[in-house]
Amino acid sequence: MSDETRMIMEVYDDPSDQRSLSLGDTSSTEESPEDTRLTLESPDDDIPYIGQRFLTHDAAYEFYSEFAKHCGFSIRRHRTEGKDGVGKGLTRRYFVCHRAGNTPIKSSSESKPQRNRKSSRCGCQAYLRISKTPDLGILEWRVTGFANHHNHELLEPNQVRFLPAYRTISDADKNRIFMFAKTGISVQQMMRLMELEKCVEPGYLPFTEKDVRNLLQAFKKFDQEDDNIDLLRMCKNIKDKDPNFRYEYTIDANNRLENIAWSYASSIQSYGLFGDAVVFDTTHRLTAFDMPLGIWVGLNNYGMPCFFGSVILREESMRSFSWALKAFSGFMNGKAPKTILTDQNICLKEAISIEMPRTKHALCIWLIVAKFPSWFNAVLGERYNEWKEEFNRLYKMEMIQEFEIGWGDMVNSFGLHTNRHIANLYALRALWALPYLRDNFFAGMTISGQAKSINSFIQRFLSAQTRLAHFVEQVAVAIDFKDQAGEQQTMQQNLQNICLKTGAPMESHAASVLTPFAFEKLQEELVSAAHYASFQLEERVFLVRHHTKLEGGRKVIWSPQDDIISCTCNNFEFSGILCRHALRVLSTMNCFQIPEQYLPIRWRRINFSPIKLHTLQSDHAERVQVLQSMVSTLVAESAKTKDRLEIATEQVMGLLSRIREQPSSTQGMRDIHMHRIR
Repeated sequence: MSDETRMIMEVYDDPSDQRSLSLGDTSSTEESPEDTRLTLESPDDDIPYIGQRFLTHDAAYEFYSEFAKHCGFSIRRHRTEGKDGVGKGLTRRYFVCHRAGNTPIKSSSESKPQRNRKSSRCGCQAYLRISKTPDLGILEWRVTGFANHHNHELLEPNQVRFLPAYRTISDADKNRIFMFAKTGISVQQMMRLMELEKCVEPGYLPFTEKDVRNLLQAFKKFDQEDDNIDLLRMCKNIKDKDPNFRYEYTIDANNRLENIAWSYASSIQSYGLFGDAVVFDTTHRLTAFDMPLGIWVGLNNYGMPCFFGSVILREESMRSFSWALKAFSGFMNGKAPKTILTDQNICLKEAISIEMPRTKHALCIWLIVAKFPSWFNAVLGERYNEWKEEFNRLYKMEMIQEFEIGWGDMVNSFGLHTNRHIANLYALRALWALPYLRDNFFAGMTISGQAKSINSFIQRFLSAQTRLAHFVEQVAVAIDFKDQAGEQQTMQQNLQNICLKTGAPMESHAASVLTPFAFEKLQEELVSAAHYASFQLEERVFLVRHHTKLEGGRKVIWSPQDDIISCTCNNFEFSGILCRHALRVLSTMNCFQIPEQYLPIRWRRINFSPIKLHTLQSDHAERVQVLQSMVSTLVAESAKTKDRLEIATEQVMGLLSRIREQPSSTQGMRDIHMHRIR
């Protein structure tokens, strides 16, 4: 839309211009009845003239409106004389230019802020007056006054169509718009599709983007109450079919739905295994309802995104976010994630600090980088790409001190001392820069490739937008589709022939335990470990550095009695994958297998078979967690049909009897463990 067009719409989109009647204006010129005369000449049928006849006043209005559109203005109904059903009834009507009269004075209200909108009224005197007269016993309307003198410029044909009076949305177009809204596409995309369907040039539809937005907003207000009731009914129906489906909601003082959050049985099971690191994306809105949408997402052991839960809020406030976090924590049996990644939102930041005080909060780097073009393109010009490369280098640094020095050099080199975005990024550096975050677990979700995968995953839910009542069900369909695709990808990964690159026993051991996704990450470290030298400083302390370096390096502490190893690079704490420095020390000390605790369960080829369960993890708490997830899956699958439920009930009763026969004391558990070792 051009600046000229936008200016026209701002001036003429005056709500007062769209009123059908304005009794307060008296500025239009009126002629006395004596001035009324019939024209004996042959008039131009396209121009109003004194004595022109119409069967109805609506016919006269339509004729004058077409004339006005051709001239470059629009009209509105003004004053009337008489009243239907009283005396002689309605006897006279006035139609005036849309710029007639002066701006009506609005009554001030302290509770409602006033909008200082520029009015289009300028006291224009153009008008048309019609009077009702009997002719041979037939009532008709005649033009008894007409003036076409304007005190303002008239619009060109390509401009006049933007006046509110000529912007109309037909019933067919309304239905089309509502259908598009259900698919979740933007208003801009709707306009482009309809332009293509009607074969008109961009911007030449009989309505504008603003008209479409107003239509959707009005529809939302009209339909929202019923939609909210349907949404809650939909959630209850899902809950009846699947007892493990969970949802929470709040109702405001007017008994209207305020917030709603939900999670599915499969999501709760996934969270039990992979909920250590979570992305809470709140940057999207439901297009058709203009409501903030939050989605909790994680990364599974095969490196694929998994859905944990979702929430729809009425507003983005600390109160709303606090409620959402409480609801999510309730779904997950009070288990908070170790780390949570979000967009930069002060209300959300405060809510996390209150509701999840032990959770490490960080900012999604990909959401920050997405804003760079609008922040720095114009400022840096041709040096923008050079600056972005330098930023990425600083972001990935390992040492805080190196980052601080490098950041100062970057600011000096690119002359960004007074840039407010640079100042803000630096103030928040502890929430997004990797040197400050490496001692926290993020499951690799800070890597650009994983970020794109997660963002693509979230976009699938946004495309499911439809009526609010159906959104929960549509998300379930999207998740099910993604789960099926994920299962196929998992099978493809497992069927791939893993190529061992080092021949080391540690490599083959890790390949048999880890998923192909996780093993590939570990294999990179194993290959790199061969390029590092290890120097023993003390009994359990080693210095590891690249063979080409004479100084620096990483300190590794190795305790063979406890099978505990740690490195100052914190790669294991950050990603769950043992680093090249630690692997070099293990190799030097003739270790042929990686210690069990450094092959974490969240990166393993998880097998839910009870017979092999003890091989997954020796830690009792982890095994209980896996069992809880299995039980959740069992209930969800069994509840789908009566036959499944009967089979599950019978089998579980038998299993419980067998379990109760086993010793429950600590000594009994030790005996069983020793028996397995033998």
